[in-house]
Amino acid sequence: MNKTIRIGTRGSKLALWQAEHVASLIRPSGYSTEIVPIETRGDKILDVSIAKIGSKGVFTEEIEAKLLDGSIDIAVHSAKDLSSELPDELELIAFTEREAVNDVLVSNRPIDITNGAALRIGTSATRRVALLKHFYPNVQAVSIRGNLQTRFAKLQAGECDALLLAYAGVHRMGFDNFIVEKIPTSYFVPAVGQGCIAVECHKKLAFDKKEILDRWVNHPETAVCVRAERAFLKTLHGGCSIPAFGYAHFEGDLISLKAGIISLDGQRVIKVKRSSVTEEAKELGELVANEVLNIGGDQILKEIRQQLHND
Repeated sequence: MNKTIRIGTRGSKLALWQAEHVASLIRPSGYSTEIVPIETRGDKILDVSIAKIGSKGVFTEEIEAKLLDGSIDIAVHSAKDLSSELPDELELIAFTEREAVNDVLVSNRPIDITNGAALRIGTSATRRVALLKHFYPNVQAVSIRGNLQTRFAKLQAGECDALLLAYAGVHRMGFDNFIVEKIPTSYFVPAVGQGCIAVECHKKLAFDKKEILDRWVNHPETAVCVRAERAFLKTLHGGCSIPAFGYAHFEGDLISLKAGIISLDGQRVIKVKRSSVTEEAKELGELVANEVLNIGGDQILKEIRQQLHND
């Protein structure tokens, strides 16, 4: 029996940290691990926004190809980078325990995002740009792409006053001392899957390896929440370039999902919050998505796709 699990990952420091974290969860099982770095389209093209490269598989396509040809056993992704639609032969088998899901403002000096000064905030995410326009119209969003270290270098070089990033990545890379504000999820709702590491595999992966991943890597509470969020995104037909958001968490015995969509100019936000029992997490995601679409989300989506196509 082959007791080595080959882990495919992007080659950035953060992606390698995440792969190593999954490896560390697997090792106590008695299985060994091998980390295989793979360069993706999103890593190669750094001078164009994600929305313009194309929304599907920007950070996953090349890695999924290795799963399909058997070069690797599993792929480790930031759950928020995953397309809502996976290739038919692949599945998500595990979700690690979630880090805090907040977006954070990081800078090398004190920053007050609420004051009237026109701050330049670096981000490449359409959701963050739109939410900034809505809640902080005084700031200017500056397109900053690249891995975390590249973005911090651009901040140090003065290309922006602050960066808007996911807390999880900042924390995992040890940059906590640069955090000047942790933005509440009550209004700045995170991307679907933010803060969680997802493990993808071929449906025909050996049963013993699937069992190891389910037992040692998967965090059941996180898995239920992220699957609800992903069901929302899939029903919405949203990709990385769509400024949709979704955050599910437990409130007592129920799972609560707050999700929605915002127009690119930040003017219109549609947000729905509903709860259900954990056994109906997928149905909850679908219900919220359909409600969002029915109360105007479909129109916003149509306009966004038109704008992105014209750009």
